Amino acid sequence: MRGPMLRRLTGRLTGRVSAVAGVLALATACTATPAVGPSPYASRPLPQVPQSAVPVQQVSGKSPNIVFVLMDDFSMDLVPTLKHARTMTRLGASYQNAFVVDSLCCVSRAATFTGQYPHQTGVLTNTANMPNRVGAMGGYRAFAAHGDERRTFAVRLQQAGYTTGFVGKYLNQYEYYPAKGVPRPPLGWSDLRVVFGTAYDGWDYNATYTQGGQVRVQHYDAPAASEPDAVKDKAYAGTVIGNDALDFIHEHRHDTKPYFLEVAPYATHGRINSNPPYPGDPMFPPAFRDRPGHGTAHGNCGPVDCHDLTVADLPGYDDWQGDNAPVRADGTLAPAWSRSGKGLSVADAETSMRDRARMAQSIDRMLGRILHSVDDNTYVVLTSDNGFHLGQHGLTRGKGTAYDTDVHVPLYVMGPGVVPGPRDGIVSNIDLAPTFEDLAGIGSPAYRSGHSFAPSFADPAKDTGDYAFFEHTWSQSPGNDPDRPFSGHDLDHIPSYVAVRSRTGLLIRDDLDYSYTGTDYAYEYYDYATEPWERRNLYGDPRYAAQVSELMAKLDEFDRCAREQALTPDVSDTCKALPFADKAAWEQRIPRHAVAHTSRSGSGKA
Repeated sequence: MRGPMLRRLTGRLTGRVSAVAGVLALATACTATPAVGPSPYASRPLPQVPQSAVPVQQVSGKSPNIVFVLMDDFSMDLVPTLKHARTMTRLGASYQNAFVVDSLCCVSRAATFTGQYPHQTGVLTNTANMPNRVGAMGGYRAFAAHGDERRTFAVRLQQAGYTTGFVGKYLNQYEYYPAKGVPRPPLGWSDLRVVFGTAYDGWDYNATYTQGGQVRVQHYDAPAASEPDAVKDKAYAGTVIGNDALDFIHEHRHDTKPYFLEVAPYATHGRINSNPPYPGDPMFPPAFRDRPGHGTAHGNCGPVDCHDLTVADLPGYDDWQGDNAPVRADGTLAPAWSRSGKGLSVADAETSMRDRARMAQSIDRMLGRILHSVDDNTYVVLTSDNGFHLGQHGLTRGKGTAYDTDVHVPLYVMGPGVVPGPRDGIVSNIDLAPTFEDLAGIGSPAYRSGHSFAPSFADPAKDTGDYAFFEHTWSQSPGNDPDRPFSGHDLDHIPSYVAVRSRTGLLIRDDLDYSYTGTDYAYEYYDYATEPWERRNLYGDPRYAAQVSELMAKLDEFDRCAREQALTPDVSDTCKALPFADKAAWEQRIPRHAVAHTSRSGSGKA
């Protein structure tokens, strides 16, 4: 890891090093570097946070229940294949400009848990990238080392009286190894049912369950290939996660205490084992009932015929990459970091897309069961940890870029008082933690960078934000990174960057220097008002000077806030207002209060 990042994490910034350099450390494993100090957050106690200023109006005399479904690598091109997501858009709120702060699983999930940017959590990569002399850079090890566990929304909801449940994928490298015993349960969960990483392959995995207050581990075998498909599907990770989620809801839906449940399926992430449980399993393994030949010729892709899913559904798939190279501030052309030409053949892209759509059907069945099972005092929230590219941008399969394919995610909400319809304000995944706290009727702590978008539930015109910020740290993808098997080393090419996104434009500041201490900034600007994808880098084009200047000013503000947060964990009101066009408007539009809860329109039944 290079020096600026070390200074960021220890709070020892120098005048020479900008906040961007601090955020975007080039992570070179095993480079001789000074030892990293503790995170400024690691030893601080959780502050006492006042209750929300406005009392919560409750249905059935208790705070609302919340079910949070977090999909894995689910991209916007798959939305039409989810029948029950369509139900949520019809009966609930749909956020058309929802983004994640980094399009990597673990980095994004850490930000979701804490309502903080990666430079605050210290979780910069999917894995710890150990051994090195600077300490864990990512994965669960970094999450624990930087004290992030104690700052999750789960801890605060549990302290507020919620029964908290977790089912499915937790964080990368939170794993069970028989020789080491059951890993320490993360804080904040009353009922912990983590399904460990071998579930990427669909079968043959370990999972936790809670019995008598103790967390135990159960192994789920892969049935023999000769067994009927129904038997194999019963042991499929998506089926088991769905059943556990429904068990939790049925167990607690009549409790006097409210509950919060996070459900994190592994779909639609690709498998990681080159020797899959069943011969011929595709890279993205669906349940057998959803594969071709099981009732339909092309398999089950929900409301869409799988055969109708083509590269035409992948915006910018065939875009020429020759005009996408970054440009330096002086107008000179920088080397292109992405590969030239198409990164994935039409056949490979369409095969992967269709298998991913088939995988998604296990989520859709679970979602339908959840919507049928919850009561009128329950919010259901559906989103993804990041998107996914399939052959766009000269890349193969994967994520990690600031492009729309990777950072734009679905976000749908149903529940009491939610007025159906779209919202066009910008929302980020760091806004989820304060939103959950708002729904629970408690204020958010000062270390959250996100803000509640719950006021927009009852008022679709309520602005949720004008900008989203992204930050990504390059690291050479190690062999234990679950994204490596299908990405074709794409993550080794994507540089460190910070970026800012408006409704119509994206400005990326790449750091193309792959050395220990240096920086080499170059820029990309894309205008979505003219093209729905990143057709051509328009940075330096005088016709877009005003748009670039606007976004450059927001990047400067982000830098200042990042420097501020290196010295104190608390986020100032000025920095909390970053996603809005101006601070005064933010203070007026988004007062700190809990949303009123009333019975929702419609039954919520699909």
